[in-house]
Amino acid sequence: MNAPLHRELPATVLDSARALDQVTRQWDGDILRQLTDYVAIPAKSPAFDPEWQQHGYIDTVLRNAADWVQAQKVEGLKLEIVRLEGRTPVLFFEVEGTKPGAQQTVLMYGHLDKQPEFTGWRSDLGPWTPKYEDGKLYGRGGADDGYAVYASIAAIQALKAQGKPHPRIVGLVETCEESGSYDLLPYVDALRPRLGDVGLVICLDSGAGNYDQLWLTTSLRGLAGGVLKVEILTEGIHSGDASGLVPSSFRIMRQVLDRLEDSKTGRLLPASFHCEVPADRLAQAKATAAILGDEVYKRFPWAHADCNGSTQTALPTTTDPVQALLNRTWTPTLSVVGAEGFPALRDAGNVLRPYTAFKLSLRLPPPVDAAAAVQELKALLEDNAPYQAKVTFEGGGAASGWNAPPTTPWFEQALDAASLAHFGAPVGYIGQGGTIPLMNMLSQGFPQAQMMVCGVLGPRSNAHGPNEFLHVPYAKRLTAAVAEVMARMP
Repeated sequence: MNAPLHRELPATVLDSARALDQVTRQWDGDILRQLTDYVAIPAKSPAFDPEWQQHGYIDTVLRNAADWVQAQKVEGLKLEIVRLEGRTPVLFFEVEGTKPGAQQTVLMYGHLDKQPEFTGWRSDLGPWTPKYEDGKLYGRGGADDGYAVYASIAAIQALKAQGKPHPRIVGLVETCEESGSYDLLPYVDALRPRLGDVGLVICLDSGAGNYDQLWLTTSLRGLAGGVLKVEILTEGIHSGDASGLVPSSFRIMRQVLDRLEDSKTGRLLPASFHCEVPADRLAQAKATAAILGDEVYKRFPWAHADCNGSTQTALPTTTDPVQALLNRTWTPTLSVVGAEGFPALRDAGNVLRPYTAFKLSLRLPPPVDAAAAVQELKALLEDNAPYQAKVTFEGGGAASGWNAPPTTPWFEQALDAASLAHFGAPVGYIGQGGTIPLMNMLSQGFPQAQMMVCGVLGPRSNAHGPNEFLHVPYAKRLTAAVAEVMARMP
C-alpha cells in the first residue's frame, strides 16, 4: 500500500453535504436509540457465556437488528437470519446492484456479540447501563461493533436517496467474533454461492488513530491464547509450616514464563514469534507518527504516583512515536489477562496456595502462524518443569493476523476523497494490534478484493475494558464516507 495521496482529487460522486445530513438525521432520530437498547442487553460471546442459547441474548440482539433492517424498506434488499446446527446464528442481507456492467459485489461485515463486563467502570457507568454524554454512547459493544449493521444500512440508504448507481451489496453479521469467529467459516462456505465475486470488503470492526480523519487499517496482529497452570500441592497448606520447603506455585510460574518473555524488556524470546516489518508498513508508520506524534502513547489512561512531593506518570515502553506504532502492530507481546488460584485480598490468609493459573494472550505479528505458535507455546512451557511440578498449557484458540493487499488506484482515490469530503483531511493508514479472524478468511477466499477495514475505536474508546464508548460524531462521518467509497467502486 502506498503512502497517503497529497494531490488534488476528483470531486466526490455523492453530494457530500446532503449525504452527511441524511445519515446524521438517521443516527439522531433512530440509530442512537437502537444502539442504546443494544448496549443494555448482555449478549456476551459464547466463550464468555456458554449458556448463550438458554439465555437468548444473542438471539435478541440479532432479531432486533433484523427487524430494524427490514423496517427500513431498502429497495432491492432481502434479509434472513441463517442458522447452522450447533452454531451461533448470522444475519445475511442482499441488495440488488443498480450500476450497469458492475460484476463485483461489496461485502459489508460486522458482529453483534460482546466482550464480558470487566471491572473499573466509572461510578455512573456500567457495561449494560447505556449513557449518552458529550457525543459518546457509553456501554459494552456499541463501538465494538454493534453499530456496524446500522451504519452499513444507513450508508446504503444514502446512496439510494441520491439515486446513485451502486454495485451489488451483501452483508454478513456474525455473533461469534469475540470468541475467535470459530463459527464463521462454515457460514462463509455455506453462503459462498450467494456472496458472489467480492471486489470490496467493508469491515467496520477496527480502530482510528484520531477522530479527525478516515483511517484505513493496513494490518492486524494474530492471537494465540490459552491457560497456563502450575500445580505443586493437592491442597493449600499453612505457609508458616510449608514455605521455604514447598516451592511457591507463583515462583514456578515466573520461572516458566521467563522461558517465553524477558521480563525486563517485554521482548518475547522465541525467534519464530518475530518477523521483519515490511518496508511499506514501516513507511506508513513514519507517516502516521508524523500525524499523531506523542498522542500515540499519551492517549492511554496512565497511572499517577506521588513521589517526594511530586507527581510521576507511568511510562510506556517507548516514547518514540514510530517505534510505539510498530510495538503495538508488528511486535509479538504477552499479556496476562486472567488469573485463578488466588483468593480475594480480604479472604487471603497465610496459606501456601496449591496452584496458580494464568490466562495468556499472545499477540503475534501479522504473518506468524497462530496455530503453530500455540503448539510451540505448549512445548516451551510444559517441558522440564521446575521441581517436577505439574505444568499444563491448554490452548484457548488461535487466529492468525492479516496484512492488507496493495490498494488499487480507484480505492486509494475513493478513500482520500471520502476523508477529505467528510473530515477535511486525507485518509490515514494505521496498523491495529487487535485481531479480526474474518479478514484472513476473506483475503484467502477473495484474494483480489480491496479491504476497507476501519472503525470508530479511536483514542480512549477502550473496547473490552471499562468505560467503552462509541464516538457518535465520528460514526456519522464514517457512515457517510463508506457511502462515498461504495459509490466510487468501478
